[in-house]
Amino acid sequence: MAPSVEHNATAGLQKVAQSGQQILDIVDQDIYWYVQEWINRIYGSHYGAYLAKSFLGIPLGNWVAAFGVFFLIYLFRKFLTRVVLRFLLHLARKTETVIDDLIIRELRSPIRFLFVIIGLDLFFHFLFLRHNPYVELLLSSMFIVDLYWMLYAFTPAIRTALHLYGESTGRISYELGNFIIRMVRLLIVALGIISLLYNFGVNVTAFVASLGLVGMAFALAAKDTAANLFGSIALMLDQSIKVGEWIRVNGVEGIVEDIGMRTTKIRTFEKSFVVVPNSIVANSNIENFSRRGIRRIKMVVGLTYDTTPTQIRAITEAIRAMLASHPGIAHDQTLLVRFDRFGDSALGIFVYTFTNTSDWEKYLEIREDVHIRIMEIVREHGSDFAFPSQSIYVEKLPDFFATVPAK
Repeated sequence: MAPSVEHNATAGLQKVAQSGQQILDIVDQDIYWYVQEWINRIYGSHYGAYLAKSFLGIPLGNWVAAFGVFFLIYLFRKFLTRVVLRFLLHLARKTETVIDDLIIRELRSPIRFLFVIIGLDLFFHFLFLRHNPYVELLLSSMFIVDLYWMLYAFTPAIRTALHLYGESTGRISYELGNFIIRMVRLLIVALGIISLLYNFGVNVTAFVASLGLVGMAFALAAKDTAANLFGSIALMLDQSIKVGEWIRVNGVEGIVEDIGMRTTKIRTFEKSFVVVPNSIVANSNIENFSRRGIRRIKMVVGLTYDTTPTQIRAITEAIRAMLASHPGIAHDQTLLVRFDRFGDSALGIFVYTFTNTSDWEKYLEIREDVHIRIMEIVREHGSDFAFPSQSIYVEKLPDFFATVPAK
């Protein structure tokens, strides 16, 4: 090919006075027409004779054009990408959904890489190497990578769409949506690898069949991992727990931070980070405190024994009325205020009610206010709170004390 290239370049110089179409016919290397026009301009210029000299069998003009075009596209790839994205975003603004906007923004990096591929394609065209089998393999592999990169860039928008659908219908939880996206991403990566192998001439059918055998062997060797995977699927389909909920499972109590494909991560109230395998979570009793929506207040108010029956009736009625009108108390739940015991050192009034929130901080705030109001009610009715005490009655002192003279 090298002598043919030099001959064509020299012929181009000799025919510089001819029309562009005639030069195209002379310096025809079966390449893109616009690349051919660039070559004709190079050898038809004032420096055509010098640029017609060859290096490694390729004229210097082609080397200059190849590197010039590649570096020009590489340097301006961000600008070109911005132009493409602005055009796509202009079209996306005509729609009501924000999903297409997310997709376009995620395509930024794949589009930049696409311009690099275009630059390399033109680079090899100028060097008359575009039809080299190794070059074709390189460019086709890069294009496959970029194609599946673009597909991968769709997944954040799909995740947003699943979350919006789940919030509006309640059919798909946040965790299930994340799990679906993980599976989709894994599928895209797997298909991309298979496509690359096929592009390199690997027998994909035999390869996939061998993967099936390897998968069976792996499943037998890693049955715990498989159990955790199926446990995560069961948790997400059942929606028994969600991220941010307060749960107790297998002796671990805390806030769920993440539900992965293999483990569930829980942050305890002591700020410890506990990782529990999903197979254990799925097969254990789960106590989900966040799902109850209310929290219980249960106490015994101990009054002194000098409190009269009339005072006890008035105090119990006042506490009951206070709880019935309290804005932090769940009025549709059980509310009990009864004088129910004679304690060792106090008369006990049993108080049993529920707050209208399960939030720990709000619950403590409501409980504190209830306690203070009960204190005010007891003091207003002339009684007081008892504390543990014992009275000791001595029927007869020993003779020793009787003989001791008084001072």
